[in-house]
Amino acid sequence: MKRLSLFTLFLSFAFASFAQLSAVNLKIENLTNPLGIDVQKPQLSWQLSSKQNNSAQSAYEIKVMKGKETVWATGKVNSDQSILIPYNGTALQSAASYTWQVRVWDQSGKPGAFSKPASFQMALLSASDWKASWIEAPFLDSTKRAPQYFRKNFSLNKPVKKATAFITAHGIYEAFINGKRVGDAYLTPGWTSYNKRLQYQQYDVTSLLQTGGNAIGAMIGNGWYRSYLAWENNRDVYGKKVGLICQIQVEYVDGSVDYILSDNSWKLSSGAVIMGEIYHGETIDARLEQTGWATASFNDQSWTPVTTASYKDPLIATYNEPIRKHEQFQPIKSFTTPKGERVMDFGQNLVGWVRIVVKGKAGDTVRIKHAEVLDKEGNFYTENLRAAKATATYILKGDGEEIFEPHFTFFGFRYIQVEGPMPTTTTAIALYSDMARTGTFSTSNKLLNQLQHNIQWGQRGNFLDVPTDCPQRDERLGWTGDAQAFSRTAMFNFDVKNFFSKWLKDVAADQLPNGSVPFVVPNVLGPGASGSTGWADVATIIPWNQYLAFGDVRILEDQYASMKAWVSFMEKNSKNDLWNVGFHFGDWLFYRPFDDNDGSSAVTDKYLIAQCFYAHSTQLMINAAKVLGKAGDLNYYTNLLGRIKAAFMKEYVTPNGRLVSSTQTAYVLALNFDMLPESMRAEAADRLEQNVKRYGDHLTTGFLGTPYLCHVLSRFGKTETAFKLLLQESYPSWLYPVKMGATTIWERWNGIRTDGTFEPASMNSFNHYAYGAIGDWMYRVVAGLDTDPSAPGYKKIIVKPLIGGGLTQVAANLETPYGKASSEWTVSGKQVTLNVSIPVNTTATIYIPASAATDVLQNGAPLKDLNGLSVLGMEGKYLKVSIGSGNYVFNSILP
Repeated sequence: MKRLSLFTLFLSFAFASFAQLSAVNLKIENLTNPLGIDVQKPQLSWQLSSKQNNSAQSAYEIKVMKGKETVWATGKVNSDQSILIPYNGTALQSAASYTWQVRVWDQSGKPGAFSKPASFQMALLSASDWKASWIEAPFLDSTKRAPQYFRKNFSLNKPVKKATAFITAHGIYEAFINGKRVGDAYLTPGWTSYNKRLQYQQYDVTSLLQTGGNAIGAMIGNGWYRSYLAWENNRDVYGKKVGLICQIQVEYVDGSVDYILSDNSWKLSSGAVIMGEIYHGETIDARLEQTGWATASFNDQSWTPVTTASYKDPLIATYNEPIRKHEQFQPIKSFTTPKGERVMDFGQNLVGWVRIVVKGKAGDTVRIKHAEVLDKEGNFYTENLRAAKATATYILKGDGEEIFEPHFTFFGFRYIQVEGPMPTTTTAIALYSDMARTGTFSTSNKLLNQLQHNIQWGQRGNFLDVPTDCPQRDERLGWTGDAQAFSRTAMFNFDVKNFFSKWLKDVAADQLPNGSVPFVVPNVLGPGASGSTGWADVATIIPWNQYLAFGDVRILEDQYASMKAWVSFMEKNSKNDLWNVGFHFGDWLFYRPFDDNDGSSAVTDKYLIAQCFYAHSTQLMINAAKVLGKAGDLNYYTNLLGRIKAAFMKEYVTPNGRLVSSTQTAYVLALNFDMLPESMRAEAADRLEQNVKRYGDHLTTGFLGTPYLCHVLSRFGKTETAFKLLLQESYPSWLYPVKMGATTIWERWNGIRTDGTFEPASMNSFNHYAYGAIGDWMYRVVAGLDTDPSAPGYKKIIVKPLIGGGLTQVAANLETPYGKASSEWTVSGKQVTLNVSIPVNTTATIYIPASAATDVLQNGAPLKDLNGLSVLGMEGKYLKVSIGSGNYVFNSILP
């Protein structure tokens, strides 16, 4: 009996331990074990692991340590909050390292064990922490403008405990210690509004150092700092000289600290990289390589001493994930074009560069040109790159097998043309910001699956530190309209929380004193290029979308002044609450037939659009004021919104309810932003549907109408029409480019015409993500995986699938801040199966398609209230159910 009791006790203990909640995936500032946090009260988050359904956290305890010293111990805090908890301990110290752990209590009050420790290192928290100086060439290389090489020897005579490097540049840099590359980030320091915010990177370089002689070196290329940007010979936007600032903090085992600093003891020279430009590419002459230039044994007597310079750059730590190397591609086909060009096809339009392995004689030259498409005859096509040369040139030194890849440029391409000796190995490498992939979406329709593929690859290629419009031609700018239109889609596919948070700070930094927001951010077009509706509204739209997707109030706090300034600009430029002045891009790239004799072009009045976005941004101010508890602003903007809508009705709506612009975009914006009174909306939705049918079930919308088109149709019960648009295969449609072989989203609905010819090369990108905004409707409506605004960041989840379009299976999976959520539905005849996964410490409201509650089963049994599951009753053609975390399978009969 005694043995049995002990065994039973052991099993009970083991089961209890197994059932307990545990904290995993610890993050600080949405980063795992980061270096370089300069936020004084960084936010701590974790996910929870449990094998039990309906598991939740009831309390937590956090410990933060600096070495063996506890700097913050919360004790037990009765709260279910597991993300975005601000640090509230002893002031964090500049460049100091910390570890932290958390343990949680489950819903029954049972504590788990402390998590494995996570770590973070602080950045340099004040300007006085910078001991290094800016260094640069003592001359202005105004003609050659070649990348410059900096180096310094130094000695370490004691055992090193830890060494941290802080580096940034005017230009873009690659740093080396003892001949080894520092870090795995590329195109650093990235692109910000340099004159207002210059990011530096922080690296643990302990393993790169050695006792005795050491050397540090850095190559600096033009980058965005002084490359050509935009058009009309626009270069040297931020300065004429490239430069470097570098500080290495060395902590010895004996507790002492030393610093290796950029100063006038460094030297300067040139090297193998003789040209590097964002648009034009790079030239490397291997014959000029100074072998071992970043090692301690190198003789630098012939190098030129640098000069120090005084700059008051606002240096900040890096907030977002850096650009890194990702997928690699081998050519799927090599061929000779009708013109005799030797071409390789990588099968995917991507952004990055090609690494080659090649043999030849000294002086042999390999030129690699880049293109997105072939022309109608199958020849290499680069006319749409405009002035961008987009060429990598490699001159061999002739000593056997040589490896080349660029350093200071990037290309948008699927095809390359090779001139000169043929490489023995050719590998295309994708470069993009190191955002974690969070969302997947698949269906029973192969074309839709390819569309989703194209959406994600469009995002990869254009999220290179800033959300660019396109990655290949002489542009590659942070167009604000494209970014806001695509933002909610972006937030499903990848974890863009830090990416957008960093860029929004530049939006605010470049915002004009009068509140107007530039067309592009960072703003390289000048103060006159600002204030267009749907573009400038990025200041309100992305912060609100970020709040919904990630649940972080801080984004609203940080951006509130910018949001308010933009709405104030519109208000000040309105007369009688009507905003009908200024330049606007309008519904950019809307449908317009080439030979439009009967007025089929879908032209929408630009000021009607402006009034709709004026209302929308004002509504978002109301939303933000509510969240932030700003009662005065809440009342003010509520009154303003009423006047804006009244002015819209008076100016743009006839007494019979027709809009002065009877286009899809006009009705979509009016309905999506609730510009019409309730009594007029159903008829307006009918007019929208009639317009779609007039065009043979084709869309006619441009950049501003497209994101909301299917949302509006499904909201007003036009489900069949919405699916017809989604699944339309002929121009203009989302699937037309897919049928034409696209692997990314195109800038134009018909970038390649049905006869194989192109739209005008002056503006015809084949990697332009804006129209990929349909993804948001596919994920949140068709798959039905959505946020609940009452508890954003997926603390509460809504699952409400929209079945239609002849699809028999749709699945969406999303790694939310709390863990993986998923919604998958399959249809067989009238039978529907809905599989749902809800992460620990969250709840969900599920809408199951059914005619009656009796038509719904869970795991084959009649649905009834259980622990964590409540049947809330019928709502339209759905049975509404509330559930806790876990995996659920529902079966029902379609209504």
